[in-house]
Amino acid sequence: MEQIIKKYIPMTETTYYTLLALKEERHGYAIMQFVRELTEDRIHMGTGTLYTMLGRLVEDGLIVVVSNENGKKVYRLTSTGEEILKMELDRLRRQLRNGEEIYGTDCSQG
Repeated sequence: MEQIIKKYIPMTETTYYTLLALKEERHGYAIMQFVRELTEDRIHMGTGTLYTMLGRLVEDGLIVVVSNENGKKVYRLTSTGEEILKMELDRLRRQLRNGEEIYGTDCSQG
């Protein structure tokens, strides 16, 4: 587990949003749509990037293929993936808290 933590914490944005998407079972295109909608079109993942990442996440045990019908693999988060995602959420909360300690909660008044 220590190697997985070192590999994924801190997490890239695309990995973070992909794992969030896989709290529910989704196939690749549905993951891309979910991330686009959640980030209000800020993050657009290409198929090459997504499928390379999905392969790595499966290999590392963070996600699993739950079905493969008509050429569409459906993925979901594993318990290890959920644990790593929660670690990243905690890290991000601490990072936000540190920023708010320095700048306050309204950073728009730079």
